[in-house]
Amino acid sequence: MGDMGWSQLQPELIEMISSKFTTYVDYVRFRAVCVKWCSTLPPIPHHLPCQLPWLMLPHNSNSSNRRGFFNLSENKVYWLNLPEICSGSRCCGSSQGWVVLLLQHSPNILLFNPLTRVQLQLPPFRLNMIDPCLLFIKKVVLSSSPASLSVDYIAVAILNEPKELAFCKKGAEAWTIIEDADNYCEDVIYYNGLFYAVNKRGCLAVCDVSGDSPVVRVIKPLYRGNFIYRGSILLKHIHYLVDSFGELLFVTRNLKFVMDIEPNTRVHKTVGFEISRLDSSRRPKWVEVKSLGNHVLFLGGNSSLCSSATDLPGCEGNCIYFTDYDSKVNNDGKRPTQDSGVFNVGDGSIKPLPYCDGYSRLFLPPPIWVITNPC
Repeated sequence: MGDMGWSQLQPELIEMISSKFTTYVDYVRFRAVCVKWCSTLPPIPHHLPCQLPWLMLPHNSNSSNRRGFFNLSENKVYWLNLPEICSGSRCCGSSQGWVVLLLQHSPNILLFNPLTRVQLQLPPFRLNMIDPCLLFIKKVVLSSSPASLSVDYIAVAILNEPKELAFCKKGAEAWTIIEDADNYCEDVIYYNGLFYAVNKRGCLAVCDVSGDSPVVRVIKPLYRGNFIYRGSILLKHIHYLVDSFGELLFVTRNLKFVMDIEPNTRVHKTVGFEISRLDSSRRPKWVEVKSLGNHVLFLGGNSSLCSSATDLPGCEGNCIYFTDYDSKVNNDGKRPTQDSGVFNVGDGSIKPLPYCDGYSRLFLPPPIWVITNPC
């Protein structure tokens, strides 16, 4: 039998080799080797483990319709041709691998998958009820991927003005305000089949929106957070909810005013984090967490993520990777500062994210974590 060229490999062998890949990037590279390999393998793999989120960078006007995605494990920026998110839209969250886009001068909201470029329309908000000059959506969180064939997704939005929660189901024509959940607008997460929203005091609104009408149950855990950062006057706190492998975490991000490198400019700067877990005993309470172990948190404008550092090459365990997340924005979608970094829970140190080179920290929309999920 003569030598067989690599382009003549049997489909079964091609599929077996592709099943060994653990990253979407390697799978795409393998599939792109030749026409036969490309036609043998599906464009969307379903065997991949949890993927390290990429950091979607601010749009650079010099890069036309391209958008940069920073891969921590390779310390490399991938440039994707994505005109859909390079002009005329503002990103107001990412969830389940999909980016949420608010179209400029329009009530329309889109879900967009940057890997497949699939777009889905969410119901518009009625602008006669909301000041169109306000960037009124703080964050949108999904219960599941819109591409899932086994379950229909539900979207929950945090509204800046008024401070309310709203939800819509797949195929709905309008958003529905979740009554009795107003002011629980610090963060929201899909956890144990329900949406959990939190206020500044750590009180939870547990929202069941699976039926015809939303049902809200309020939990007021005992919380004694230390809101005083020694030696500094704090500017503000930002709060997050995180599903940490079945445990619900309440994370407080502490910020203060500092002088920036720009002349006569003061900006807010993250100086630390506090972490608590929910103890759902007879009397619920938040219990201080002093270590994340080998876990890693990814916080910002995205739906908060927790992963194991073992599964994520290039990431350090017991750390929080954070990006700017501030609802106080200008009418053009720009924020007055950029604040991002890696917080070490063990020693309290903060170091910059490596993506920062070449990007101004002022007057740019913030970067946002996006899971590389083609499904």
